[in-house]
Parts: sequence; C-alpha cells; structure tokens
Amino acid sequence: MKAVFRFSIVVVLSLFLVSPAFAGKKVHWKLAMTWNTNLTPFATAPLNLAKMVKEMSGGDFTIRIEGSEKHKAALGILDMVKGGQYQMGHTASYYWKGKDISTVFFSTIPFGMNVEEQYAWFYHGGGMELMQQTYDKFKVLSFPGGNTGVQMGGWFQKEINSLADLKGLKMRIPGMAGEVFAKLGVNVTNIPPGELYTSLDRGTIDALEWVGPAMDIKMGFHKIAPFYYTGWHEPATELQFLINKRAWEKLPEEYKAMLTTAMKAVTADMFIDNFAGSVDAWKKMKTDYPNIEVKTFPKPVLQAMKKAADSLYNDYAAKDTNFKKVLDSQRAYMEKARQWTNISEYNYIKTMKELTE
Repeated sequence: MKAVFRFSIVVVLSLFLVSPAFAGKKVHWKLAMTWNTNLTPFATAPLNLAKMVKEMSGGDFTIRIEGSEKHKAALGILDMVKGGQYQMGHTASYYWKGKDISTVFFSTIPFGMNVEEQYAWFYHGGGMELMQQTYDKFKVLSFPGGNTGVQMGGWFQKEINSLADLKGLKMRIPGMAGEVFAKLGVNVTNIPPGELYTSLDRGTIDALEWVGPAMDIKMGFHKIAPFYYTGWHEPATELQFLINKRAWEKLPEEYKAMLTTAMKAVTADMFIDNFAGSVDAWKKMKTDYPNIEVKTFPKPVLQAMKKAADSLYNDYAAKDTNFKKVLDSQRAYMEKARQWTNISEYNYIKTMKELTE
C-alpha cells in the first residue's frame, strides 16, 4: 500500500514539474516544529513536506524547517504562526487546550475513535470543517499532520491492580488524560522530555506516558520500568500542520495545491512509518528485556476512567457550545463507524487470535 501511495505521489510530482504554469514565482517560507529535528518520525513529516514542495515547484517554493532546538519555543507554535514569525508549524492540536478546550478533539481524546474512524470523520464526517471553524479565531489554517495510532498507557514501576493503587501515584501524563487521572487521585505532573528518564529512574515519578515502542525505545524507559500498560487515553493521536492565513492567501493557487497534496502524503507516510517502527522496536525491547510485562488496566479501573472522562466532557460541553458541537459530532460518527470496525477489523483480529490459541 505504501509503495502504491508513493507511486501516486510521484505521478503528481511529474504532472506539476512538466507544466510551465507552475514555474516562476519565488516563495520562501519557514516552518517551526514542536519537536527537535532528530525526533523521528514526527520531524520526518515536515522535512519530507519541504522536500516534496521544492521538487514539485522546481525549487521556486521552499520551506525551511526549524526544530525546537533552534527556536526554543516548543509550545509556542500556534502563537508564532498566528503572529507571522513562521508561515507554518508542525505540532499537536491538544497543546492549545488552554486557549480553546475544543482543540483537543483534533488530536485525540480518551476513549475516542481509532485512527481509521478518526480519519474518516475528518474527511467524510465534517471533522475538517469543525477544525477550521475552531481555528478561524486564531487566523490560521489547520490540517492533519500524521498519526501515531493507539498510544500505550505508560510505563509503571508498580502493577496497578485496583483504583487504590492510583491514589497518590506520581505520573507524567498530559492533556485530557491527565485530568481524568487527577480525578482518580493521581498526582499528575508534566516534566520536560529530557528529564523523564532520570525522573522515573530516581523515583521522582512512579510512572509516565510517552507514545509507543517506536519512540519509547529511544528514551530507554523499558530499561527501568517493568510494566507496560496498553492504551486508553490517546487512541488516534493526530499531529497538526498550522498555516498563517495571510501567508496562505498570498500563495498562487498551484502552490496551494502542491502544499495540500504534500501535507496529505507525508501525513499518511508518518502513520505507516510509526507503525513499522513500533513493530521493530517492540521486538527489540522484548528480546533485550524479556521481563517486560504488558498489562491492561483492570476492568473496574477502566470503568472509573471512562466515567471520569465522560463527566469531564459533559462539564466542558455545558460551558462551551463549540466543545459540545464537536463532541456531539465525534460521538455520533464513532457510534456509526464502530459498527463497521467491530464487524471488520475487530472480528478479523479476534478470529486470527482464536485460530492460534
């Protein structure tokens, strides 16, 4: 599938390159990332975007990529793109929940849709329109920017057998999931990525959530925490491209088409690359550290998490009309889509598992 997809992009590239209508105007943009330029596959998406746009335009449309090690404002991307310091950004929508709580939906929410359902909602269920309505007040455009799929529930020093084990637990877990855990008695903290390993190793925190094997292996958490919990909180974490509206409006139509095509291509590639990376990383983790135990939170704990999440959503919906509008849209689409997910993906995996047992 990946080869076919990339072949189609090559065809698109060739169409742009042979057309004289796309030659001429010189445009030079800058893109700021929340991530360091070495944090693959997150950073790979914008780097590949810049390469594709340059090739499609014959070098006339260029985008310079700057990581957080350069601009020093990992969580300032929205403000910098809005203000025009950068024409583009690559980040994640739920970082802006303090500015508008509705932004969380365009990354992912606890107990929400899986990646296939969420992409279908974006492109066929009104999600793109709702996302743009939310970002209009910031004077930026927002596009999907790559997905991690289901993120793992975190690395824990101790096994979680009951709700009592969550009381007083010190854990790094951000966003809406952090609010859910706080309701259940967890001492939630947000520690810079560079300090996470040391904090877990020295007992400053008892647990942490990062992403999944492809990215967790680079952090080394599997070397110091024996319990790896399955996900519930970020079932389809979508990254985000932001574009300054004024800069977008100044682009020739052909450059807009190039940029839109490239964003969609690198978004698909990032999901594939992250999945493949996790396949390889998990095999290495389990080979090198065979005592790692994969755990799922007990049903009573998950039920309490779900109840806390629904309570949070309903509270926010009562206060914010846009939050309610997007929540209702996602709930309705998930109810419809989950019927097919259960018939197709779930039953296939379940059947194959039963055949091998």
